[in-house]
Amino acid sequence: MSNKIRVVLLHGGRSSEHAISCVTAKEVLKAIDRERFDVIPVGITKAGNMVLVAEEDMNYALIAGALPEVTDNGSRFRWPESAESRAISVTEADGSVRSLGDVDLAFPLLHGPFGEDGTLQGMLQLLSIPFVGNGVLSSALCMDKHFTKAVLAAAGIGVAPGRSVSRAQLQRDPALIDQLDNGLRYPLYIKPARSGSSIGVSRVADASALRAAIDEALKSDDVVLIESGVIGREVEISVLGGRSGNSPRTSSVVGEIICDGRDFYDFEAKYLGAAGVTLELPARVSDSELKLLQDTAIRAFEATDCAGLARVDFFLTPEGAIVNEINTLPGFTPISMYPKLWEASGLSYTDLVTELIELALDPLSRAR
Repeated sequence: MSNKIRVVLLHGGRSSEHAISCVTAKEVLKAIDRERFDVIPVGITKAGNMVLVAEEDMNYALIAGALPEVTDNGSRFRWPESAESRAISVTEADGSVRSLGDVDLAFPLLHGPFGEDGTLQGMLQLLSIPFVGNGVLSSALCMDKHFTKAVLAAAGIGVAPGRSVSRAQLQRDPALIDQLDNGLRYPLYIKPARSGSSIGVSRVADASALRAAIDEALKSDDVVLIESGVIGREVEISVLGGRSGNSPRTSSVVGEIICDGRDFYDFEAKYLGAAGVTLELPARVSDSELKLLQDTAIRAFEATDCAGLARVDFFLTPEGAIVNEINTLPGFTPISMYPKLWEASGLSYTDLVTELIELALDPLSRAR
């Protein structure tokens, strides 16, 4: 019998970031150390069905107009029936049931709601299955930009000025929209509170475009964040949990997003190769700026109870570092900033995957 660690690789999901999750899973599958790990790919369809996916069917690719998705092949993946078991199985399309043996841990690669927001993590904790990444509290907290900002501000960490408004508030008082920019500085950035990959995000130069931008954001969430534009460099740093309860670690370099001819780092620039954005890695920062970013990233990681991994995004201004957001499941393809920052710091993509699995299996380091 194999002594390899058995990993359920979860991908897809019900969020608008379904396609990104699929591509991420394909890349992790290619890179994971097969000498140490057996992989069981499990896809979650857009309807929420969990299916067993054959590796040869994971030929996902991001192509404009033809984004990949998990196909419902009729199978149904089954988790253990109780927390006293690690036995997993699959009900095939013909109704027959096949045992898949025991599972050691889950590796969730789902972005956005129903995957990155603590819901999936709660299910895994109910079953006592270790999993890679953040727990229920940190996942839910960092998924919601409004509450992330509140916690960071309470911890004395700088955040951009802004406010939130809900769909229900606007329905009760339509005139409220005319007050949402009070005290804020244009350009404004309008964002769904609980979405990622820049989906539903707009840059607004003046009040005439505010309503349309809020309507666009409300397509992705029921709560919208309205933030003042911050004048500063957009930089990012990667964080890993510490081994055996030790302090979190940050990458030894930072990355910078330079927008030249594009309003902001949107979905097309992130994933479809659109022009107008340059990623500078490593970014040119002074030793004191690097230390400030590293120290602030660790403070933010701990203030939001993160575990395993996170990417902390900043505006680096003459006055200091402003946290833009914390990503508890950042982009994780080999060309994404999170793994590239670690690669530039001496940790390869395959070794990063191994490190995250080992952190998930460490009782002192895993999510709580």
